[in-house]
Amino acid sequence: MAAELPIPIFTSLDKAFPDIETAAAQGARYDSVVKEYEKRFGHKPTFIARAPGRVNLIGEHIDYVLFGCFPAAIERDILIACGPSQPGSEATAQDGATRGGVKAENLNPKYQPQSFVPMLKSASAPSAAEEADAASTVHAEASWHLDIDKRELRWESYVKAGYYGVLNRFFASNTEHPVPVDMLVTGSVPSGSGLSSSAAMVVSSTLAFLAVNNKLEGITKGQLVEMAMENEKRVGVNSGGLDQAASVICTPHSAIFVDFFPRLSAEPIPLPTPRTVPRAVFVCANSLVVSDKVVSAKIHYNLRVVETLVGARVLALRLGQQLGPSERPRLREVFSRWLGSPELESSPEKVKAELLRFLPEIEKLRPSPQGRKEGELGVTMKEMVEWSGLSEEQFHQVYLSWVDVEAEYFQLYKRARHVITEAIRVLEFREVCLRAQAAEGDLPEDTLRELGALMDASHESCSKLCESSCSEVDQLAELARASGAYGCRITGAGWGGCTVSLVAEDQVESFIAKIKAGYAPYKELEGEKLHEVIFATKPSSGAFVLKLDA
Repeated sequence: MAAELPIPIFTSLDKAFPDIETAAAQGARYDSVVKEYEKRFGHKPTFIARAPGRVNLIGEHIDYVLFGCFPAAIERDILIACGPSQPGSEATAQDGATRGGVKAENLNPKYQPQSFVPMLKSASAPSAAEEADAASTVHAEASWHLDIDKRELRWESYVKAGYYGVLNRFFASNTEHPVPVDMLVTGSVPSGSGLSSSAAMVVSSTLAFLAVNNKLEGITKGQLVEMAMENEKRVGVNSGGLDQAASVICTPHSAIFVDFFPRLSAEPIPLPTPRTVPRAVFVCANSLVVSDKVVSAKIHYNLRVVETLVGARVLALRLGQQLGPSERPRLREVFSRWLGSPELESSPEKVKAELLRFLPEIEKLRPSPQGRKEGELGVTMKEMVEWSGLSEEQFHQVYLSWVDVEAEYFQLYKRARHVITEAIRVLEFREVCLRAQAAEGDLPEDTLRELGALMDASHESCSKLCESSCSEVDQLAELARASGAYGCRITGAGWGGCTVSLVAEDQVESFIAKIKAGYAPYKELEGEKLHEVIFATKPSSGAFVLKLDA
């Protein structure tokens, strides 16, 4: 399984990028980073940690309820050059040497240099009863703390988030100390674009701290995904793992079908475009509406998480499933219990068939129109608590004590319907790709039309049921279809960010020209500035570490 493979560690870029042209182009960039690092810190880095952004081809807002998605890593990425700090440096001052102080700088001049030292908090000692128990193996472990202000987005918060998991996984016993670190960050993934710059930052910083502390051995790709998921929650985002899995596990020329139930798994799926007539590529277009999951989490991303969780509980009760007062099942778990037989989930094909059978059950969440405004499908907080079968205090503890959300009406029905229909579309997308892979000879253009139709339906659901789009993104998607795309959809958390379009390769230049002419924010952009906001991309390799000569 792809998730069980080790983290790649390379000693040269030609091994990291087998394509000669790519390796040559990246070589100049990596050399520049190394030289700038040495200029700033007075010594050479020992590692460069690399994590790509991702484009989610289909499967939005369903990973955190454990349904599978279909992302691909992109060529744009985050690089972190790192190495142990030298004696007398800022990272080693004021106990930083014994507590893993960090000096972090960013090549982007708008991000100011930062220095911080994690705090070690000792756990309470074992009780007398525990000490008296000869069989007891209780050990007092320490925990680490780094200040991260979730109310204000700061670039170094993602660096700290990556550090957290390494500290508490490897240095909680208080018998070993992390080394002080100098690091230099650079990136080509646009922030707030929906291409997951935040996950790439957390993955690369997690990798950097693992590498510089000599903790990479034995870490699998799946374990890195799980660490990065937990780490990103430190900045206030309840991520489901899609972004991290794509950034870590993907391989060149393929997307991955990543599933989260009953455990994380990833299946590389070659995309059909190389043998399709005509050939096609994916084009990312940034709406230039900045979408920050942290800043707007309580009314957008985290609210969707809570709505789907509560919807799952209510649906479970209405399906006759027994739940304890502290249980918080997710929709995939409710679906699995409804099946009643693990054998029915033995293959994605069977899961799709059962999801189609399960879809009508979602109507049990549709509220009665009586006493409501016409067309209103949401419920109030009071109704939601009543439907959950919990007391107000229990409800708050289970669903609200760990997250801030804000809404007048909570859309349990619409969110659940989006989840199930989107999960079906992901499995259909996978089927088309596998069918194309198995076919002999050139593939007909109808293959691209099938994929495009699924992308269009996904965008419609994201816009109308999940309500994670915005007018600018909807305009871009409509313009993309009118400009010749086989299909187009929002990608990423939403409320801004990027679209991804499936476009014939020989039409990319004319497609981009039409988007530029039709989308007002692009009209004054030329050359590199235009390329920064709209570009074709190929599936890229996942995260790796480049080990440099001492």
